[in-house]
Amino acid sequence: MAVLVVDNGAYAAKIGFNSSETPRVIPNSIFKAKSERRRAFIGDQIEECKDFSGLFYLLPFNKGYLVNWDIEKQIWDHMFGKEGLQVNFQETTLLITEPQFNLPSIKEAMDEIIFEDYNFHALSRSSAPQLSAYKSHQEETQKHLVCLVIDAGFSFTHIVPVFNGKIIKKAVRRINVGGKLLTNHLKEIISYRQLHVLDETYVINQLKEDTCYVTNQFYKDMDICRLKGQENTIVRDYVLPDYSQIKRGYIKPLDEMWDSSKKKDNEQILRMNNERFSVPEILFHPSDIGIQEMGIAEAVIHSMSAIPLDMQPHFYMNILLTGGCSLFPGFKERVFQDVRSLAPCDFDVAVYQPINPVTYGWDGGIALSKTETFTKKMCVTKAEYEEHGKNICKERFDS
Repeated sequence: MAVLVVDNGAYAAKIGFNSSETPRVIPNSIFKAKSERRRAFIGDQIEECKDFSGLFYLLPFNKGYLVNWDIEKQIWDHMFGKEGLQVNFQETTLLITEPQFNLPSIKEAMDEIIFEDYNFHALSRSSAPQLSAYKSHQEETQKHLVCLVIDAGFSFTHIVPVFNGKIIKKAVRRINVGGKLLTNHLKEIISYRQLHVLDETYVINQLKEDTCYVTNQFYKDMDICRLKGQENTIVRDYVLPDYSQIKRGYIKPLDEMWDSSKKKDNEQILRMNNERFSVPEILFHPSDIGIQEMGIAEAVIHSMSAIPLDMQPHFYMNILLTGGCSLFPGFKERVFQDVRSLAPCDFDVAVYQPINPVTYGWDGGIALSKTETFTKKMCVTKAEYEEHGKNICKERFDS
């Protein structure tokens, strides 16, 4: 029986059979472009678009939850169909992820659509941090029974302690800051200071990925940003795409940046100065922009306080970073520094970051799907669903 693993994130879906080495990473949205008004681009069809300026997004997720099933079904049809993986539903078991604190009505709708609309042979629901913790456990030379997953995603950042494969629910913490908020904040800053880019979500998201980093010395970097000329080692010029010669924006080489003779005509440039580190800083200090919440390090300490004291040292020794926001340069070092400064001094702290934190949950799903426990205890078949109704899913996945 084939097993299809789908890490259904709010920004991108990671999808592939458990015989695959790597997943297909597909944007979990439908795009509409100004240049081609008659056509909607579903998921990875966006690669066929010629001009990414002013892209309009139709997102199935809102504030981290799957609320628009019409859009999600179009994306799933594309992923499962001829242009995607050509799934034979009756012969396939689906392992799919869901967000933390998912609402019962959303879970029921998902079960219903998967069994009644798509007719999958069997279903298993899990969460990305659980799968990441499982993968981490498989890879460790010293097997830890516990893992603290910091999942910095698109809509939220979650702190999720996992013990022996089970999430300690009372200790899960959520910060309402993710990649989406950072991109939107960067759009506002640039629109206020330089150029109106409020409609350019796609381009500014690329700009954020290419130029932003997490600093360990915020005030020192702010002082550097105030310096003039080449003494300012942080400032960078970002060349915006024009979609005729330049398909994707890029950082201008430093020698060209300060040499006015090398300036090209018709280049549209955004100068990135303190925005490079002040935008990702929101993950650690949401109060900087008026969000009255804890940053990542405080949330880790708060989460730990809900865990029995004798287990806390083990969690501090096994902190795992996943999610797209953890790709910022300096993120791992900053998490370690901030948690180390707040944690009890007699506890050791260790922070791990996988090679690809975005697909790590999917990798965990692949590893799990090859075990006997998965097929015997973690799935609900279509026959069981038809016999017992939706309650069987609730009992098996939520217990």
